[in-house]
Amino acid sequence: MLLAMAGAMSTAELGLSLAEMIRQDKIHAVSCTGANLEEDIFNLVAHDHYVRVPRYRDLSAQDEQDLLDRHLNRVTDTCIPEEEAIRRIEQHILDLWQEADKKGERLFPHQFLYRLLLSGKLEKSYQLDPKNSWMLAAAQKNIPIIVPGWEDSTLGNIYASHVIRGDIKNVHTVRTGIEYMMQLATWYQETAPKSSVGFFQIGGGIAGDFTICVVPMLRQDMEMDMPLWGYFCQISDSTTSFGSYSGAVPNEKITWEKLAVDTPSFIVESDATIVAPLIFAYVLEQ
Repeated sequence: MLLAMAGAMSTAELGLSLAEMIRQDKIHAVSCTGANLEEDIFNLVAHDHYVRVPRYRDLSAQDEQDLLDRHLNRVTDTCIPEEEAIRRIEQHILDLWQEADKKGERLFPHQFLYRLLLSGKLEKSYQLDPKNSWMLAAAQKNIPIIVPGWEDSTLGNIYASHVIRGDIKNVHTVRTGIEYMMQLATWYQETAPKSSVGFFQIGGGIAGDFTICVVPMLRQDMEMDMPLWGYFCQISDSTTSFGSYSGAVPNEKITWEKLAVDTPSFIVESDATIVAPLIFAYVLEQ
């Protein structure tokens, strides 16, 4: 299974079930936004400092300004504390970026975070049971992660600022999205002919759209005899349409040669914070 994860599922603490899915080899690769990549680690080191806002829909513009003044970055009903979460990670990850930069080494965004987690440098700062960190589980298993659009994340912005300042000399010390597609293509070629790969998507947007395209790229642009995705399942609370965040319905993907007429395909229109843990619990029981 390849899991494509959009939204703010890490801050919603999907790691409570996702980490165990990874440990039990139920998930073999992940595609996610840069936010999901880093926010699992933010939660790991700053959980006790998070602030919950149960009535977030009632917040005024001034209420939001007050949160900013307290250095609290809101994600729906949860505020990430800038100093305890983001800045606690920044110096550690900057050290790794600069070390690689000086050596002429280039790594993907997730590989730098794997290196940070496995170094043990953050362990004294853990405020969450590490078994509930999906990124730590992924690092220990060394499963491939694809992070399209990482530049849009908090750490991506921080990286850009250090390149602009001259702290990092080579902007390509962190590898790019095109290279991620190439890496994904290699993984799919090695994996799919041996065992059908299912596509399980949470939300819409780039995490799913980028990754699912590796199949038509290999089949049409590379002219390779590659199997299609083995199944497609998506959880989204947005009805599909031209302007919808959820993306295309499964049948439309047939026209792009991502799925076949007989590919098992499902869309669950509901809240992924409820549905995904239920599905994961069912899979873990099998």
